[in-house]
Amino acid sequence: MVKNINLGIGTGRRKCAVARVFLREGSGKIIINQRDLKEYFTIESLVAQVRKPLLVTASENKFDAYITVIGGGPTGQAGACTHGLARALAQIDPANRASLKANGLLTRDPRMVERKKYGQRGARRRFQFSKR
Repeated sequence: MVKNINLGIGTGRRKCAVARVFLREGSGKIIINQRDLKEYFTIESLVAQVRKPLLVTASENKFDAYITVIGGGPTGQAGACTHGLARALAQIDPANRASLKANGLLTRDPRMVERKKYGQRGARRRFQFSKR
């Protein structure tokens, strides 16, 4: 019997982070970049954010999630993992889609960092004006 069959695959994005999520049958273990969830995200609110799609669909002990995430910082990576997990759960069981959508987990947050413009100190901040 082959044990490593992916039931659902989801790609999550947030800011500059991209997460690939592979869901397999299991006991609720979440592995991110070959490290445990609590080892990878040391901030408790980020751990809770990543687990939210599993809690909403009442499937926290049904699946193991293997996640590869690159780019961005901790907040963006946690958001990308959440988005990818929600997409993978919606792919496995279309009945999950309604509860995930109601909690806003399938919507990609479009906010990105605005680029720096030439002749300015930042995206919107200007250099100090000097009359003399």
